[in-house]
Amino acid sequence: MTAVLEAPAPRQQRRRPLAAVLAAVGIPTFMVTLDNLVVSTALPVIRTDLNASLADLQWFVNAYTLPFAAFLLTAAALGDRLGRRRMFIAGLVVFTLASAAAALAGEAWQLTAARAVQGLGGAAVAPLALTLLAEAVPDRLRTAAVGIWGGISGLGVAVGPVVGGAVVEGLDWHWIFWLNVPIGVVAVVLALTVLGESRGGARRLDPLGLLLSASGMLLVIWGVVDGPERGWTSPRILTMLIAGAALLAAFVIWQSRNPSPMLPLRLFRSPGFSLVNTVTLTFSAGAFGSVFLLAQFFQVVQGLSPLDAGLRTLPWTAAPMIVAPLAGLFGDRIGQRALIFTGQLFLAAGILWLGLGVSTTVTYGSLVVAFILAGIGMGLTFAPISTVALASVTDKDRGVASGVNNTVREVGVAAGVAALASIFSSYGGYTTLQSFVDGTRPAVIVGAAVVGVGALAALRLPRRNHA
Repeated sequence: MTAVLEAPAPRQQRRRPLAAVLAAVGIPTFMVTLDNLVVSTALPVIRTDLNASLADLQWFVNAYTLPFAAFLLTAAALGDRLGRRRMFIAGLVVFTLASAAAALAGEAWQLTAARAVQGLGGAAVAPLALTLLAEAVPDRLRTAAVGIWGGISGLGVAVGPVVGGAVVEGLDWHWIFWLNVPIGVVAVVLALTVLGESRGGARRLDPLGLLLSASGMLLVIWGVVDGPERGWTSPRILTMLIAGAALLAAFVIWQSRNPSPMLPLRLFRSPGFSLVNTVTLTFSAGAFGSVFLLAQFFQVVQGLSPLDAGLRTLPWTAAPMIVAPLAGLFGDRIGQRALIFTGQLFLAAGILWLGLGVSTTVTYGSLVVAFILAGIGMGLTFAPISTVALASVTDKDRGVASGVNNTVREVGVAAGVAALASIFSSYGGYTTLQSFVDGTRPAVIVGAAVVGVGALAALRLPRRNHA
């Protein structure tokens, strides 16, 4: 996740041990990051238990990512005004209570609603974790602390499918969410006792901007999700798509006229900032949309358990945990543009390999290299994208630039899952093994093409980024 590290204001609060500070911000980060992927491996089991449709499965994912994306900027602004620790703890409490509600869900709509509230809580945790970390540690330890925090975040991505599979196989899918409850309680206690309060510059909120952006994204994604089932030319779908696009256009116009916008459009005057967010969007849509289907492939087609399916995706999801810190360490020497382009090229090649290779008889050995290639590509992309996004704006704009990049990434995840699932349902389905393969192949190939567009955009990034 991208986040901004603001220079801490002078203060006299007592420093806490680094390990305690890392635990206070790292545990919530791990929990929120884990929930992005932990549900993916359990989707086939949840589908059967709750008698859920394909649209329900998409909303189990999108209901979390949509509010997460919509409220990132608002949560960061509220933290600057009301207190970052206060907002961070409020987000943790909401996330923990929503996890309990998800664990108690007995119908598809109940799980979707609980996941949406989880997303609201996560939106308050994600953008404030690194800012609180920067405030809590001295300058000489900050680089090391951020590196460790990045590893914790990568670990959440890596073990998400495995944890989901292990919990479903050993216990029950409800425990995916029950486990968050004691962890959340511990995280709240740590935040209260370890982290100090801090504030940024007081900003006016932009409620109209929030309403326009959130409702516009919701209608567009909803239209994409329901399009294959109801028909792309049906009045309902056309109304959703047109209304959503109109609301997003109104949001852009309002941001250009509002003296205190939640998204200052002047940021996009920087070619580097505009291009790196384009890459972020295509990267998230292509990669996570493909993961949504491939995580189910091993269970639906090959009949593996959720745990075994999660273990087979580990070469993809675990590689960034090793590669990303190295990319951050050597990025200035090699060049951020070169790393991003190479990463997107590797990722597109790996996803394309998987899309062409899936079949009812394919062996795991013929796909494992593709998983590794995709994982290396993701690892080469994470840190350089964050670096370029923050280096493309002035110091005073880095907070909002970080929030924008987070928002673009989460919108990409939601749009990618919706779009590729729509392609899947147009060409196949869950009726037979061959039908699932027939739907997965074109969807994943499109995911590779989307990432490839990002690779081409990366070639246009400036060699050196400065505001």
